[in-house]
Amino acid sequence: MTAPARLSPGDPAPEFTLPTDTGGQVTLADLRGRKVILYAYPAAMTPGCTKQACDFRDSLASLQAAGYEVIGISPDKPEKLAKFRERDAITFPLVADTDKAVLTAYGAYGEKQSYGRTVTGVIRSTFVIDENGKIERALYNVKATGHVAKLRRDLGLD
Repeated sequence: MTAPARLSPGDPAPEFTLPTDTGGQVTLADLRGRKVILYAYPAAMTPGCTKQACDFRDSLASLQAAGYEVIGISPDKPEKLAKFRERDAITFPLVADTDKAVLTAYGAYGEKQSYGRTVTGVIRSTFVIDENGKIERALYNVKATGHVAKLRRDLGLD
């Protein structure tokens, strides 16, 4: 497997309909007219992913006040995502991409470096999607810690 194709500002955001942690579905097309922050993380209930999710949770009110919806996406099953939501009081949708098709379409699944080795997995990434369904920002290989604060600064919210 080679490095995945990456999205760039102005690209159309790949469409998706995915199951959520609450038993519903999220469809990107249903969010047209709103700004969306879609962030990809490797695995629910791991230390880095928990830190990142809690940072988004703690910033959610101000992100929503600025017009952003936040969605987390991982290859976890909805049942595991539900446990993650309950354990850490996550207050935004977590969607399950168990076949990794959406993660791959966003360039957030493929070869990456992990502790000096090349492995295949989820590339921690964040996508800001505008009201028209276009990629505004595509951030790859982001850090779990401090990323939300940096994103807030980049978006002019701090």
